[in-house]
Amino acid sequence: MDTTDILIKIRRIVRSINMESKKIQKEYGVSIPQVLCLGFLKSTPDYQATQSQIKEFLNLNSSTVSGIISRLEKKACIARLPKKGDKRLVYLALTQEGDELLSSVPNLLHERLSDKLENVGDDELNQLESALNKLIDLLEIRHLEASPILVNDIDLAE
Repeated sequence: MDTTDILIKIRRIVRSINMESKKIQKEYGVSIPQVLCLGFLKSTPDYQATQSQIKEFLNLNSSTVSGIISRLEKKACIARLPKKGDKRLVYLALTQEGDELLSSVPNLLHERLSDKLENVGDDELNQLESALNKLIDLLEIRHLEASPILVNDIDLAE
């Protein structure tokens, strides 16, 4: 096998993530991390969470999460709710606008991939993991942090 074939396959994966990111941004006016934030809020009790909980879920730094929250708040997709009895703690709540936006966005690439991986046998999953670990080692990128969700870094710099 020509090593160029491997590089092309990797580039195809990276390109599909970039294309999905641009499509979601253009068609829905939000980034994938913003969609993931809304989805997280929808999955929480009372559709509320703290910024720290969102940060932990997204596996992003505090300043990036602050920017995501600010942009969603400007779009009226989330609202800040001070905790009763302790105004220092603020909950972020999914609004009706945020829920409607979330409902309109199609399943993301990582969701579709996750669904398909559920149908792959254990042996194949182990082979796939081993091959990906080998690529990570060859690229010397084991030290890089990564979210368990496919997120394009371009989205994070908005």
